[in-house]
Amino acid sequence: MGKVIVIEHLTLDGVMQAPGHPDEDPRDGFRHGGWATRAQHPAMQEAMGARMSSAWSLLAGRTTYERFADYWPRQAPNPFTDALNRVTKYVASTTLTEPLPWENSILLKGDAADAVAGLKEEVADNLVVFGSGVLVRSLLAAGLVDELVLLIHPLTLGSGRRLFADSGTGLTAYEPADSATTPTGVIIATYTR
Repeated sequence: MGKVIVIEHLTLDGVMQAPGHPDEDPRDGFRHGGWATRAQHPAMQEAMGARMSSAWSLLAGRTTYERFADYWPRQAPNPFTDALNRVTKYVASTTLTEPLPWENSILLKGDAADAVAGLKEEVADNLVVFGSGVLVRSLLAAGLVDELVLLIHPLTLGSGRRLFADSGTGLTAYEPADSATTPTGVIIATYTR
């Protein structure tokens, strides 16, 4: 049985929207895209890579899947790109239809939380989630997230979509599993349920 592992870049005020590049996610007039790039450090890639080195599959919501599918298959070969292109990708969406454009992509049927609960029982691979805020909040509310890897950047934005905003999780206790601080000031904090 696999675990659901959520990996998120966050600001100190909890924003997770558009960490990678300026035009990544302009929803709601968000103008701070690319905020995470200034503090990149190899330790962050190592933390993510550790979750992608054994048996794993990508689990994504529609918005993250569409952005990844538009970007990663067009990148020059490198270990991260190769891993993302090769891995099985499970996609939670009520608006997408099959066939999905990115190789090895499977559209989940029905309620996302129910589909992921079933996957956890059926698939031995860990299900790794990047971004996918709507999906992650539904998985947190359903108690399906086994591990949170939070890359907490030393800045605030004051606006943007937040990881725990209205997540419906209520009081939930997590155990600290590991933490480290990069020379760029990013705290890599890992929590388990």
